[in-house]
Amino acid sequence: MPPPGRRGTVRAVEREAPLVREVLPALTAELVRLLEEEGERDLAVCAHDLRLVAVCGCGDDFCQSIRTGTHVPGTPYGPGVRSVHLLPERGMLNLDVLHGRIEYVEVLDRPEYRLPDPSPSPRDGAEGEHA
Repeated sequence: MPPPGRRGTVRAVEREAPLVREVLPALTAELVRLLEEEGERDLAVCAHDLRLVAVCGCGDDFCQSIRTGTHVPGTPYGPGVRSVHLLPERGMLNLDVLHGRIEYVEVLDRPEYRLPDPSPSPRDGAEGEHA
């Protein structure tokens, strides 16, 4: 959870970020389907409204992961975090969930979901979550 003074700023950043379903509709559909198959109905509903806060930025060719929350990369999530490992037909899809919110979508070996990294430096403040 962000420090009290940042909470409004954090939520504003999330609200301004594009919806994942508009940028990567196939990823959203796959997440929703897989979450429903795993009995994660609440997360399936959340997955439909995820915001694309940032691409991972780790630079690994096999990584198409995205940040969907404003958690600071490279810092621990703390209490209330859990990982949800999904079973796609190809590649890997894992979620970092904090207090019921999907903060990070780890997407590995799924080149069809690659997005360009708009930041000037791919390593600028980005620490790959899957490292």
